[in-house]
Amino acid sequence: MKVQGGCHCKKVRFEAEVPLEVEVLDCNCSICSATGFRHLIVPHPDFRLLSGEQALVSYRFGTGAAEHLFCGTCGIKSFYQPRSHRDSWSVNLNALDDSSALEVRARPFDGRNWETAKAGLT
Repeated sequence: MKVQGGCHCKKVRFEAEVPLEVEVLDCNCSICSATGFRHLIVPHPDFRLLSGEQALVSYRFGTGAAEHLFCGTCGIKSFYQPRSHRDSWSVNLNALDDSSALEVRARPFDGRNWETAKAGLT
């Protein structure tokens, strides 16, 4: 199924191919819990940035392995490159235009204890 989404001001827009049944990771790390980010993991080939590449601002913290990408105008992080899935984008389920057709299953992810939690991902 093709889904679309992006940031609040609509400068950043993307589309992605995802199955009808998806799993999202609900992470409790400092940045995800503060922003309400719900991780829908999308392999790089199944994701396409439609517009807004020039509007994206990069932010790295901790190990610097993850590249958090925010719209420089409205500040929304609709997707980013996670350190946990180097071959995929992490799309914020909350940044999709419409997720009502998806069957969403949420899995808690203990990002506050990232190394231990990463070992449990399959």
